[in-house]
Amino acid sequence: MAAAPVSSTRRRKRFANREAVAGWLFASPWLIGFVAFTMGPMIYSILLLFLKWDLITPPEWGGLANFTRLVGDRRVPIALYNTAYYTFIGVPVQLAVAFLLALALNVQIRGLALYRTIYYLPSITPAVASAVIWLQILHTDYGTLNEFLRNFGIAGPNWLYEPALAKPALIMMSVWGIGPQMIIFLAGLQGVPAVLKEAATIDGAGEWSQFRHITIPIITPIIFFNLVVGIIGSFQVFTAAYIMTGGGPENSTLFYVLYLWRNGFEYFRMGYAALLAWVLFFIISFFTVIQFGLAGRWVYYEALRS
Repeated sequence: MAAAPVSSTRRRKRFANREAVAGWLFASPWLIGFVAFTMGPMIYSILLLFLKWDLITPPEWGGLANFTRLVGDRRVPIALYNTAYYTFIGVPVQLAVAFLLALALNVQIRGLALYRTIYYLPSITPAVASAVIWLQILHTDYGTLNEFLRNFGIAGPNWLYEPALAKPALIMMSVWGIGPQMIIFLAGLQGVPAVLKEAATIDGAGEWSQFRHITIPIITPIIFFNLVVGIIGSFQVFTAAYIMTGGGPENSTLFYVLYLWRNGFEYFRMGYAALLAWVLFFIISFFTVIQFGLAGRWVYYEALRS
């Protein structure tokens, strides 16, 4: 009589072991790729922090020379300021426009699928192609935007050649690619339970009250997700500045990743570039931790608070 439970227990253990092996096998492609192409280079970059290497000659031990260079590098604060400007002004603008578009598309009208496709298409345009298109739009003499302004008697500015306007111009360009945020917002809006709105309507709540007290709290996790991803992505802005302005004019669009790339692949300071990369990693991690720390004050998770 005692043999049956033991046999059953062994079968469950064998089944669990087979499941575990199958799980590791299915996860192995990602794990191998992560170790080979992410963790491995990150570990190697820690060694690069203390080396002088120009990609051509063998690496040489440099000690703390890269750290000394970082302290005295006057372009690092400029790059950090430009990146912070782009992030803390551009991300709220992008999220606001994406949210408004999602609200406009969260209605039942004829041709809705076409409108959603039209607004999403720019986000899947290759970054280089987008930069070339916006070069044509923002060109001082024959750009589409300045031609449009001339129709109203307004002389268009030098969007990409004035230090005060270059960063706002790139932020304006970034709004063109808000398709992913818009789709995520739209999915969140469509997930708002209709029964809550119906109950609020019965209680006499108007459209604005329903939007403020029902819609916004329920989609705060969506807002939080887009905010975190948006800040992480904006700290890594590179392509637009590299192609359209080259970091100018007067270093006004010298973003941090662009300066990092220059040190690695123009100045051939791979050790110093690795140090800049780690500084960026800690900056992004710092702001991400802050966002998660503050999330409990305004992000509403229904499953946790019900």
